[in-house]
Amino acid sequence: MAPISTNWSRLIRFVAAETSRVHIGEPVDTTLDVGLAFHEGKVIKAYEIVGSALDPSSQVSRDVLTVKHLLSPLANEEIKVVRCLGLNYADHAEEAKLAAPKFPILFYKPLTSLIGPSATVTIPRVAQPAKDHLPDYEVELVIVIGKPAKDVSEKDALEYVLGYTGANDVSFRYHQMAVSQWGFSKSFDNTNPLGPCLVSAKSIPDPQNIPLKCVIYWVFFQLIIA
Repeated sequence: MAPISTNWSRLIRFVAAETSRVHIGEPVDTTLDVGLAFHEGKVIKAYEIVGSALDPSSQVSRDVLTVKHLLSPLANEEIKVVRCLGLNYADHAEEAKLAAPKFPILFYKPLTSLIGPSATVTIPRVAQPAKDHLPDYEVELVIVIGKPAKDVSEKDALEYVLGYTGANDVSFRYHQMAVSQWGFSKSFDNTNPLGPCLVSAKSIPDPQNIPLKCVIYWVFFQLIIA
């Protein structure tokens, strides 16, 4: 079985200034840091992609649109399940003074937790005040599986990957450390920024060599009683 090949290299989903509608597209500037550019209020142009983000045959047109608002690269209705691997960074486990697990620690996130890369993280009533419930940030590599997979061998695993994106796995440490199950502490509504770009698997032949970095410009939590 051949690896998934797409006609785009980087896909973004956005509301276009020209139409006020949601589109998907490929940034015109192939070197642009889309997330940073949107954060800084810079103009972002994209070639419209005709089709679905999950359809490898979707075509990149020559129609150029302007990003008005940046969204997560996948709509919630395109996502079937969000499965996460806990303690997946050895240095983070050491920082938290937690032993490396003998077996994978898996948990799930509901779709209601997902938000766009520039959206506001909402701290729910059950996790307030923030100073006591310890909301925390974690940069994560997200793998988007592009075709049905079952009983896949390790050597064939990457053939099922459509692309990669980033996420901020916001956790509430008080609830997380109080129990053995992490689902509750990592699943509050509107707490998991996703994106901004979905990068095709063909552009990243070895995901083990992707450097991940979380940069904090300021710490600000908007307290919204939910």
